[in-house]
Amino acid sequence: MNLKKFWYLTLIILIMIVIIGCDKNDSTIENDTNSENKDEVVEYTPEEGGQIIVPLTNFNTLNPLITENSSYYFLSKLIFEGLFEFDKDLNVKNQLADSYNIKDDGRIIEIKLKNNIFWHDGERFKPEDVVFTVNTIKYASADSTYKQMFTNAMGSRVMSDTRKILDVSVKDSDSIVITFDKGFSNNLEVLTFPIIPKHIFTSGKGGNNYFAKALETSNYRPIGTGPFKFESYENMKEIRLSANDKYRDGKPYINEIIGRVLENEEDILTAFETGQINIATTVDVDWDKYSQNSRIKSLEFVSGNYEFLGFNFRKELFSGEKGQGLRRAMAYGINRQSIIQKLYLGHGTQIDVPLHPDSWLLSEKANTFGYNLELAKEELKKIGWKDINDDGFLEDENGKTISIKILTNSYNLMRFRTAEMIKDDLKKLGINATIYPENKKQDNITIEDIKKQWTEINQFINGSDYDIVILGWQLSVIPDLSFAFHSSQISYNTNFIRYSNENMDKLLQNTFLVTTREEKLKAYDELQGFIVEDLPYLSLFFKNKALLIDNKIIGDFEPTFFNIYKGIEKCYIPKSLQ
Repeated sequence: MNLKKFWYLTLIILIMIVIIGCDKNDSTIENDTNSENKDEVVEYTPEEGGQIIVPLTNFNTLNPLITENSSYYFLSKLIFEGLFEFDKDLNVKNQLADSYNIKDDGRIIEIKLKNNIFWHDGERFKPEDVVFTVNTIKYASADSTYKQMFTNAMGSRVMSDTRKILDVSVKDSDSIVITFDKGFSNNLEVLTFPIIPKHIFTSGKGGNNYFAKALETSNYRPIGTGPFKFESYENMKEIRLSANDKYRDGKPYINEIIGRVLENEEDILTAFETGQINIATTVDVDWDKYSQNSRIKSLEFVSGNYEFLGFNFRKELFSGEKGQGLRRAMAYGINRQSIIQKLYLGHGTQIDVPLHPDSWLLSEKANTFGYNLELAKEELKKIGWKDINDDGFLEDENGKTISIKILTNSYNLMRFRTAEMIKDDLKKLGINATIYPENKKQDNITIEDIKKQWTEINQFINGSDYDIVILGWQLSVIPDLSFAFHSSQISYNTNFIRYSNENMDKLLQNTFLVTTREEKLKAYDELQGFIVEDLPYLSLFFKNKALLIDNKIIGDFEPTFFNIYKGIEKCYIPKSLQ
């Protein structure tokens, strides 16, 4: 897999997929400037002024519809807004939409827009802006960020189908009508793309030239409706945003947001630790070290990074009832909490399904299996395995010793060590396991090393030359598990474990086609029940991350993985700390 394509796909999924919610109430902050009065509490009241510096990595466009850079994507959400956005439970709530009405079994959505919205240049936000944005995305090339999001969320694998799938029209001065070719469960989730202003792009020649202009990568000046407005951009150095004094919810307290371009995540952390920037996200798992630094607040949240163990369903070992029994034995016999505690220092969230632990769709069935060595051994007895020759390893009914090959990208050291712990857990069950490719070096691993190993791993996967594989997904904020489990996706290699089950296909189709929120909740409950029953994957955990914040920024933060800076417009910096 090409690394550029890998990271681009990660961003696509993310968009399809770190809330910072701060209030305007009076707040208190501990005064650590005087070592003799560390228990003294200083009361502050919200006031305007100050700046916050946030990190960016190198990016090639300010255009929010086609950016491939996740750091700019997050920053752009301070400038641009969508019809809807996600709340902390990954459910949909209104943003530029004031209300909506779903008709015709989910095929038609009538949306009334808020009427007190203005673009940063002073023009009023109109329904025509939404129509223009949708048609621009439809006109975009197949690999455009939001074109991909439309296609994936709507269950189509043919990029050109997007023009047929979605139509949008103006109903009246403050309403639009969006029409899909069919009702589907993500009909609101897909409407979270940023809206752009029609009037900026529709001068001169008409027709498709308007859309092409709106999709330009260079010389793009961002104009949105969000709490901060674009002021300037110094190429490869920084972006400056200022408070939008006409924002509908009131002018933000913070006067200026500066996005500073840094080379990589390590440079970002160094800049944060030395006070050059005010917010950063963690890279590794050892952020507890910041707890002794009075300048830094660290807030943990569940990321979108899902780690799993996949079974090769082309192997007889995992087929039929005996294969299901083996999968259940491994679900009980692998100590996931030990992996989380020892390797990730407790910074992971165990779960039995590939749905985000914060999701409103999560069922009680999502936490079915816990570590239980005795239950694991009972499952192995049921399928007729026992240690015939007292060598410590199990044999099947034909006397053949059970041996399992674990495939993983061993140059990811955390994943390699996870594989080592799983190997040890399997040994306790009497199963002999080996890990490959070998981790030939743990230091000085280069990008070329990683690319070469990914090529090797893909060859193993495509040739089905493995028994179990330990990898991870960056899962979407828009739920759809068809890419991993539906039999139709085997040929696309997203269902690379070659799992095929008619019941699973039906349940997945049902989760996609239901049209009400109540039906969606029920459909996902049924799907999760079948996942923990049949276990196509053994879910390991979601990785946790932390948001690191300069203590001078006052507010109540609730970081999640899909919008780092949301709520920053309600934060403030006390005058004495500006």
